[in-house]
Amino acid sequence: MTDSGWRSRAGTLFNCEKTPVTAARGMVVTNHPLASAAAVEILAMGGNAIDATIAALFTLTVVEPMMVGIYGGGTALIRLADGREVIIDGLATAPADARPDSYEPVSDTFPDYMETKGRRNRVGASAVPVPGNLKAWCETLESFGTLTLKQVMEPAIRHASKGFVVTPYLSSCIEETAADLTLDPHISAMFLPGGKPLDDGVLLAQPDYARTLTEIAENGPDHLYGGPLGRKVTDYLRAAGSYVSLQDLVDYRTVRREPVRVNYRGVDIVGVHPPATGGVHVAQMLNLVEAFDVRALGFGTAETTHLMIEALKIAAVDRRAATADPAFVKVPVERLISKAYAELRRPEIALDRAGSFKARVLEVESANTTHVTIADGAGNVVTSTQTINSLFGARILVPGTGIIPTNYMYLFDPHPGNALSLQPGKRITSGISATIAMKGGKPYFALGLPGAHRIPSAVFQAILNIVDHGMTLQEAVEAPRLFTWGQEAEMERGFAEPVRARLAAMGHDVLAVDHVAGGMGAIEFHADGSMTGASCWRADGTPMGVGGGLARRKTAFWPDPTRNRKP
Repeated sequence: MTDSGWRSRAGTLFNCEKTPVTAARGMVVTNHPLASAAAVEILAMGGNAIDATIAALFTLTVVEPMMVGIYGGGTALIRLADGREVIIDGLATAPADARPDSYEPVSDTFPDYMETKGRRNRVGASAVPVPGNLKAWCETLESFGTLTLKQVMEPAIRHASKGFVVTPYLSSCIEETAADLTLDPHISAMFLPGGKPLDDGVLLAQPDYARTLTEIAENGPDHLYGGPLGRKVTDYLRAAGSYVSLQDLVDYRTVRREPVRVNYRGVDIVGVHPPATGGVHVAQMLNLVEAFDVRALGFGTAETTHLMIEALKIAAVDRRAATADPAFVKVPVERLISKAYAELRRPEIALDRAGSFKARVLEVESANTTHVTIADGAGNVVTSTQTINSLFGARILVPGTGIIPTNYMYLFDPHPGNALSLQPGKRITSGISATIAMKGGKPYFALGLPGAHRIPSAVFQAILNIVDHGMTLQEAVEAPRLFTWGQEAEMERGFAEPVRARLAAMGHDVLAVDHVAGGMGAIEFHADGSMTGASCWRADGTPMGVGGGLARRKTAFWPDPTRNRKP
């Protein structure tokens, strides 16, 4: 990396648009500055990384209402200071009243395969599943945190009550979804006052949501999962056509899972477990390219990008084998992440031409998600991806509560008889790829990002950037990305034009795009105990660190001159 930016031997050039932060007592990276500030506030209070994560997520439901909410779903990968690793699966589930034929598909072929009559699986109350976020966050805090629910929720309640300044990002998201938001009088009253999208720079307060958060802080998650709030929400949703009942909320359970692990060039990569698909497919892609000298091939060259594209295509073909709730479908995790399976598939990669691995990945998971990566000075690390799926979820608001529910029902196959078809209690699948890398038994780096089925490809590339290409953390998260699932090879415009032309000549259908996936948040751990946080230009990501500390014990600013004087 020079003063002007990174340049490979292929001529690929990019400048880092953001600056990293280094500190020793704590590091926070979220996709909104107020959420990062909330987490730092909690660390400054003496809370740990888990406390800070839950504070950041509740705050994000206020300041990023289009991305995440308490009535959504997600997954967290946690490494505790004592070395324990745990995955908290809070993904949404299908209600008990849902059936494989609950929706009427409009097509049996792509690209409209997932669409249904009246968009009932996509917009409105009928698109709402059973949420997991609130229960997962509260259980995580109770199990691994040190502060109370009231303490970690205080920043979110404050911003909901007093308001926050709308960012250009939020304003543009409102404008993008305005046609659907206008269909619901309650959500449009908040985000489309007078029929126009909120402008950036205005103050947005959410008093109803502030009251809801205050009630949850006082009563805990059961206030929603079977309590008065749950009854209020389900009564409204059921009247509007939802399949979710109060009993569904009572019956919802989180799942603790074991991480998926693979070793890549001496670095242990720890990832999430299905139904979150990223851990399996990142491991598979790393295994496929490990036999090649990626460092010698160089970043951004036609040789390296071709190799990555082919690995992505093979993983996409196999994705269906590990894209379902393991409680309902047998998922061959160990086979897919094994070195032996990579050796079996690797000969299918031709180094001089594009392969014909055809994938039919269901491209319905929304890229509109959020992610936090947080670590404390004691050694606790959390990387967590949470969402309400589409922008503004089901694009409705439950009146009097401020709650915007997710539209995760859109991720179930509306055609009966398939692995992803609706079944009562089945969990949705996701491209979540929260990852922690270990080296010599200690944390090396942790990262994650939003971006739907493009998430695993971005994590895969970030790992190559760090381990093979020797990039700094900031360079690794901002470097140009590519993606394919067997059709077009999407390449960010940061890749050199001659490289894209060379790939096209090899048979790839190259498509130049502005960006692939969303804003990555990453933390790197150093031998001296310090940490570096970095976020990329693809979102409002903001790293914040905690340094310094309290005064030495028994330190006084003005010593008492009579303290040791004899009478």
